[in-house]
Order: sequence, then C-alpha cells, then structure tokens
Amino acid sequence: MDWFNGTDGWTLWVIVGLALVTVVSRSFFLISSKPWQLPHWAQRGLQYAPIAALSAVVVPEIVMSQGQLIGTWLDARLFAAAAGVAIYYAKRNVLLTILGGMAVYLPLHLALGW
Repeated sequence: MDWFNGTDGWTLWVIVGLALVTVVSRSFFLISSKPWQLPHWAQRGLQYAPIAALSAVVVPEIVMSQGQLIGTWLDARLFAAAAGVAIYYAKRNVLLTILGGMAVYLPLHLALGW
C-alpha cells in the first residue's frame, strides 16, 4: 500500500473521526427540524466579534516585529496607525483611513528606512 506513505492506521482513523465530527457539528443546525434562535447575550456578543478579531490580527502587526515588542518610537507603523486613527475619527471613512495611513507609512519606511 504505497498510498499510505508510512501513515499508521490510528492516524487515518483520527482523520476520519475528526472529519465526521466536523461535518456533524456544522450541519447540526441544518438537520434540526424545529427553528432555533441564539440567546440575546450570544447575539449581542457576536456584534463585537469582528472588531475583536480585527484587533487580534492588526495590533500585534503594529507593535511587534519578529515576535518582540518594538523597542523604538522610530517605526513607521506607529505613526501610520496614529494617522489612520486620527483620519478615521475625523472623517469616518475607511478608504481615507487606509490611504492616509499609507501616505504616512510609505515615505517614513522607504525614505527614512523606519
């Protein structure tokens, strides 16, 4: 059996079992015959999920470099993030926020090497 490539039986059973658990858990709400609704506290919590996920991805990219906190204020990401926040609160426009942040970041990063 060359297609196993040295994979033992337990590993294959675990993969099949995890696939079954995933399919059943994801289709559980579709299989149910009666309608259901999330509790109010869960619905309210889901309103904050996108901003929490975005913060969890973006903030470490701004304040860390190669797994360590940045040790200097001479980092273009800090100034670009500050400019982006200021532009967003002034204009409430996401496109202007991105453009303004990049307009600050690129000269600092390319010209000054920050």
